[in-house]
Amino acid sequence: MTNEFVLEAITREFPESVISSSEPYGMLTIEVKKDDIKKIIHYLKDSSLEFNFLTDICGIHYPEFPDKEIGVVYHLHNMMANFRLRLKIFMSRENIEVDSLVDLYAGANWMERETFDFYGIKFKGHPDLRPILNMEDLGYHPMLKEYRLEDGTRTDKDDAMFGR
Repeated sequence: MTNEFVLEAITREFPESVISSSEPYGMLTIEVKKDDIKKIIHYLKDSSLEFNFLTDICGIHYPEFPDKEIGVVYHLHNMMANFRLRLKIFMSRENIEVDSLVDLYAGANWMERETFDFYGIKFKGHPDLRPILNMEDLGYHPMLKEYRLEDGTRTDKDDAMFGR
């Protein structure tokens, strides 16, 4: 199994869904349309490609790109061929919802809860979407880049010393 083979199989099956692809550090990474992610992952699991293990689901936040501000990254693994695949989807802050994969991979349950907890991404169809690590009344999602990295009122540091 090669990157080219997997990319060609996905592109052939879902020609309108693939937005871009790359191979950082040799790992095939494909950005797909948000609305098609569950169909694509279902195909990857049940077809001859046999991506039978969901390694991880995580969120990302790029506040400098309003149309692609929030993202979800899926890492899949074909254990028999020892082949890894990364799928990415992006969405605006106003439309922060994506289909749940719990019915495809039981392990997605806690991964989706963690992603919701830290990024506020809602997973449609999740059986128990509530915070998993943070307090329920926290009121914000800590991994969103909404706060300054440092206190602007500090006078004991010179930013020039830190390459800024």
